[in-house]
Amino acid sequence: MKHYLTRLEESVRDNWDRLCLCNFKGEEFTFGQFATQVARLHVFFEAAGIRKGDKIAVCAKNSARWGLAFFAADTYEAVVVPILCDFHPDSVNHLVDHSEAVLLFTDNDLWKKYDASRMPLLKAVISTTDFSLLYSADEEVRKAMEQTDELFEARYPEGFSAKDVHYPTHTAQELAIINYTSGTTSDPKGVMIRYECITSNVQYAIDNVHCEPGYTMVSMLPMAHMYGMMFEFIYPMCCGATVYYLGKTPTPTLLLAAMAQVKPYLVVTVPLVMEKIFKTKIQPVLNKPAVKVLTRIPGINQLVFKKIRTAINQAFGGNIFEYIMGGAALNPDVEKWFRKIKLPYTVGYGMTEAAPLMAYSDWRTFVPKSCGRVIDRAEVRIDSEDPQHVVGEIQARGMNLMSGYFKNEEATKAAFTEDGWMNTGDLGIIDAEGNIFIKGRSKNLILSSNGQNIYPEEIEALLNNQSYVVESVVVDRKPALVALVYPDADKLKADGIQGEAVMTKMDEIVQLVNRNLPLYSKLAKIELVEEPFIKTPKMSIKRYLYK
Repeated sequence: MKHYLTRLEESVRDNWDRLCLCNFKGEEFTFGQFATQVARLHVFFEAAGIRKGDKIAVCAKNSARWGLAFFAADTYEAVVVPILCDFHPDSVNHLVDHSEAVLLFTDNDLWKKYDASRMPLLKAVISTTDFSLLYSADEEVRKAMEQTDELFEARYPEGFSAKDVHYPTHTAQELAIINYTSGTTSDPKGVMIRYECITSNVQYAIDNVHCEPGYTMVSMLPMAHMYGMMFEFIYPMCCGATVYYLGKTPTPTLLLAAMAQVKPYLVVTVPLVMEKIFKTKIQPVLNKPAVKVLTRIPGINQLVFKKIRTAINQAFGGNIFEYIMGGAALNPDVEKWFRKIKLPYTVGYGMTEAAPLMAYSDWRTFVPKSCGRVIDRAEVRIDSEDPQHVVGEIQARGMNLMSGYFKNEEATKAAFTEDGWMNTGDLGIIDAEGNIFIKGRSKNLILSSNGQNIYPEEIEALLNNQSYVVESVVVDRKPALVALVYPDADKLKADGIQGEAVMTKMDEIVQLVNRNLPLYSKLAKIELVEEPFIKTPKMSIKRYLYK
């Protein structure tokens, strides 16, 4: 299996004049310019006394220079520490210190919020705006920055060219990334990812998700999260594709404008985005009386569905061959309609600890309600006496799985079984073909008074199908189940439902949902919340905040 840095090296040489990393309507870098910038940073690292194996943190908004900083550290054989810029400044201070980072790449405005005194190992802080020095702890670093141009020209007197691109490939089992799954200030879990973990995922993507030079992609996911980092950055770079960044979470208008101009070949996203598109763009059309009639007529309904499918694809630029969703389950009702209109979608499964992929299927072979088949780079088993029918914890092992949690032996020990399988914390079953069906998180499981297992995610899926519900969380208020609901205030107002009538409508929704639930998992009532639920970077609700 070819090291991913070998693929990157080949990609850079073969696509020297092609665009690789771009800020939408902003700064752009060709593969040649990318490689030159990486080499310049290597010269600076060396002059500043940065050694192989040192930790280099990157905490900034998505941008082309985020990618440059990442690969500069990665190809220098330093350990990259990507940190989500949405973390609280106190958490960033703590994680930079916990990771033992000696360099930090960050945005100018973010740096103003951080405290250098709480990151005592830092030698320097570098701006992701222009790679200028924002902070230095000693004169050696400042001098190194001032001399970088001179040192670079001395090293490459004839100029830097494709023949000068050489990236290390002897590093397979060495530590490449420490990726923190939480911004908490106690017992942080820094997932230790080896170079071979990344290689395994890149190889699988190349084998199963076609990509070639000239293809384009719009990055929507956080680059500091393994899902976005792997499939919207590392893998397309290794294939010669061009990636466009939108910065912070884009408005729908900006996103659609970028899609129309970039015309991406692939959309990598979370189910919540596609569910919102369905609720706001597709469902209103399907609910029109005339359309309802037409969708029931054989033959004609296929023409209607094709028109809807074409409209969705055109909204995303008209060049999409597949929509890949991950990070959470797709709403069953939304999925039913996606199947009817033959949208080329699929849902994968993974986690940071697997760098991140564990299951995927091409949209043509994807089994509805599943999250794909176990990838050929990993093994998955269900901790159950009957894995095909009785729910159990999903466990995995393989080259792509982490080495453990950085400086957290207790969490590392708890993550693995005695025979070496990693506990995912997810509950599910697996069919004879290897398709995984997730039922929920083990920590979310609710045990009824009569011993029945209740999976709140399944109840929430029914709730979220209701027209006045945006999102929900089911909680255990012993002896009853209660649904916390963030309502669609605009639709309630538009339909003239206000004041006490809102709770009357919620009671009706409870009755509708309970018709489809067994006795032991019926809801007692709905409680409304005034704000959207707080979410993780992959748009999963932080359930522990709601009781």
